[in-house]
This record gives sequence, C-alpha cells and structure tokens, in this order.
Amino acid sequence: MRKTPLYSWHRAAGAKIIDFGGYLMPVQYDGIIAEHRCVRSAAGLFDVSHMGTFALRGERSAGFLQYVTSNDAASLADGQAQYTLMLYPDGGIVDDLILYRVGRESWFMIVNAGNMEKDFEWLTRQLSAFDGVEFENLSGSRSLIALQGPKSMDILERVFPGGISRDLRPFHFQSATFRDVEITVAGTGYTGEKGVEISVPGERAEALWETIMAEGAADGIRPIGLGARDTLRLEMGYPLYGHEIDRHTNPLEARLKWVTKLDKGEFIGRDACLAVDRAPRKTVAGFIMEERAIPRQGCLLYDSRESEIGTVCSGTMSPTLQQPIGTASILRSAMKPGTPLFLEVRGKRYRGRVVKLPFVRRS
Repeated sequence: MRKTPLYSWHRAAGAKIIDFGGYLMPVQYDGIIAEHRCVRSAAGLFDVSHMGTFALRGERSAGFLQYVTSNDAASLADGQAQYTLMLYPDGGIVDDLILYRVGRESWFMIVNAGNMEKDFEWLTRQLSAFDGVEFENLSGSRSLIALQGPKSMDILERVFPGGISRDLRPFHFQSATFRDVEITVAGTGYTGEKGVEISVPGERAEALWETIMAEGAADGIRPIGLGARDTLRLEMGYPLYGHEIDRHTNPLEARLKWVTKLDKGEFIGRDACLAVDRAPRKTVAGFIMEERAIPRQGCLLYDSRESEIGTVCSGTMSPTLQQPIGTASILRSAMKPGTPLFLEVRGKRYRGRVVKLPFVRRS
C-alpha cells in the first residue's frame, strides 16, 4: 500500500485512514459534515497527492494531445489548463483529467488515482504514431495539495505575499517558489468553491501543508478528507470516474458534450461520439428526494407509470441542503427539471423529482 508524503501528518491529526486507489488516504478527521461545511463557509485543505501526474514534451506533443483527448488542446495558451477526457475508439471513457500547457512543447496532466497505471499504458500505446514525444510519469515524486473555500485566496496571499495573484483565474496557473523549490499553483479544484491546487515536490509537501494550516488558522481552516471531497463534488454535479462516467459511458450521454469538440478534427473516439450525437437516448441528471431515502449507486429509478427510466450514479445526504440528492443516468425524455421519479430501495419506492444541476451554488 502506498503512502503520500503527508501520511504521517494525517495519522498524527487523528484522521480515519482508508485504502483509496492503492493509497492510504484520510477519509475524515472531525466528521464529513463538519468538514464539508467548513469548505463551504471558510477554507479546507486537501491532500490529493494520490492523483497521477504525467509530463509530455516535444515538438509533436501538442498534436499528440489533440489526438488523444476530446477537448481542444490547441485552444490553450501558456499558463492555461482545461478539463478534458480520453476516449476509447468506441466512445467509452478511459479517464477524465486536467491538461496544463506550460509551453508549446511542454505539458502536464493530472489523472485519477485509480486509473493512473491504465492511463499511462494507454497513452504509451498511442505514442507509436508520434515519434519524438517524451512521456514521463511523475506520480509519487510530487504532491498535490488543494486549498478550497471562500477564504482560500486570502490565506494563499499570506502564504505567498506578492508571489501569487489573488486574481488567479479559474483554469489558469503560475509558478512560485517555496523554500527554494519551484511549485505550480493552479486555479482548479473539485469543490465548486474558490481555490487552488498546488503541485509541490514531495520533500516540501509537509512544510507547505503546515504553513498553509498556520496562516489559515484565523480563518478557521481545517484539513479535509476524501469523504467531504465527494459530498462537495456531488453538490456541484461534478462527475466521478466509476460513477457518472466509466468505460461504458459515452460523453455525449453524460452531460460532457461541452468538452467533446467534434469539430476540432480527428481524435480517438470521435466517430463513436458523432454517432451518438445524432440520437442521444440518455443523459446524466440530478434529482432530490422528497421522502426520506438515500440514493445509492445502482438503485433503479421509475416514472409515475412504473416504467424504469434510469439508474443512480451517485447519492448522498447533502450537508448544505439537508436533503437526499443524487445523480442518475436517465432517459432524455425524463430529464426536464420538475419531472417526478421514484427511487427503489430494498423493494420499496420513494418519491423524488429531477432538478437542474448544480444542487447548490458556490459560496
């Protein structure tokens, strides 16, 4: 079992540790609800060093990325990032990721922890048609720390006085120095709140973590586990691999047409997406429960005529709304907000309705 450079800190802080993607990771410290609310109202610090980091270099790296990802990598300028997908030829999703352009011949990407090895093998196989592209797996050598919440930029300004612009825009990034090493600060995150994700060499991770915690103490910062990370992302309707998207999901049936640029030219999976685009049958929609039942992945959904219309992707009790919420892969005919539905749990059906995503707005 692998450990991040912050593992000892988490243990000393009393975190509940679980196996996640082959890493021993904190799922919670003081409780998921308290941690969730802290991020929505103040600021929280996440160790997401289990995520995979790949670097690409070379004259043909831009063309390679344009071919293996669904979004338009050519639209990026230096210092910009984008959410994108890698697809199989049949349109299934290899993984979702964030791509960063350092320069015309220098890029890096952050991929899901559970898909890291699969992603690396997949990309390596595609390199045969792009001689000269250098591809390196940096996972394990760097840590990724996420500072998220409405007070996060105030805290960041105290950690890097004059070094990081508090006006750092979403999906932009810049370099800074921390204790004589270069770090990357990106305006990205998985909570819907203001914040950044900081890539730092592993040997400086704990020092940076403790500095952020100290500078954020007056603002009520807390360490946040993976449990609250999941409830935060679900309130925003963000997809999670293995839930809203997977090997059998076409992005055009998962509310991800906006990152699938069918007119950019050839890319892996484009033909399959074009076929689905002509007659999409399903979509991913949000719903809330009007009766006391928690949606769980795999539960079936029915309409008022008792016809099956979909399957739950993710579900939880929303700490913000204090109401059960969920996402589902459903028939497009049932996607309109306000449409009634019925959730089946252990043979009993409970009333809910379709709602527009996200479930909550950022603070």
